[in-house]
Amino acid sequence: MATKIISFVNQKGGVGKTTTAVNLAAYLASHGQRILLIDLDPQGNASSGLGIQNAEIGIYDVLMGDSSLKEAIQATDQEKLFVLPATADLAGAIVEMNDHPTKLKTVLGKLENFDIVLIDAPPSLGALTINALTASHGLIIPLQAEYYALEGIAGMLDTVERIKAGLNPKLNILGIVVTMFDTRTNLAQQVEQNVRKHFGDLVFWSVIPRNVKLSEAPSYGQTINKYAPISSGAGAYKRLAQEVMQRVQKL
Repeated sequence: MATKIISFVNQKGGVGKTTTAVNLAAYLASHGQRILLIDLDPQGNASSGLGIQNAEIGIYDVLMGDSSLKEAIQATDQEKLFVLPATADLAGAIVEMNDHPTKLKTVLGKLENFDIVLIDAPPSLGALTINALTASHGLIIPLQAEYYALEGIAGMLDTVERIKAGLNPKLNILGIVVTMFDTRTNLAQQVEQNVRKHFGDLVFWSVIPRNVKLSEAPSYGQTINKYAPISSGAGAYKRLAQEVMQRVQKL
């Protein structure tokens, strides 16, 4: 199977995008896949969530041509899981890449020996996210189980269609994952029903619950499969990884 590139995108922050990217990466690696997680968010949370702090070289240096992929990619403490970290300079790339929507795609064309590349995009539809969409085969949209969940997603889907029509005809939505699901509330269940009604089979069956262990794990620089492998959050991401593997094979 050729390397598949998947981006995690939602223009709304705080929806579990990075949590999903990091933990899905860990479970896909545990399935024997060689995984690269690219932290394209200047906040750098995916990097720190994998235990990578204050990296000196990262994706910014690669995009600017100052470093090679080989120099910038770091191993994690999990076998087959690697990260291309964010550095403080990445915020500057938002401006520098405005007129270069295919730069990331060009860089990743030189990538070898990975089964799946996951890109944690910023919570916006700016230049970095456009680069991620242009470079990707698939897109995963985390959607928080709250009242305003569907607001704003129309704008994002419109952007996806424009990217497909021009820069990247191969881009497909791999799936929508409902996150931060509170089983105790009727509202969360209503939101899930509405999302499934609107998007049908695009929605993954695996639903990510609100879970204290999921919130705690990043502060220890650990993924949920290491920090709390028998928690409800771990179980949810393990199931989601199985669904993602099935869909990736069809990309």
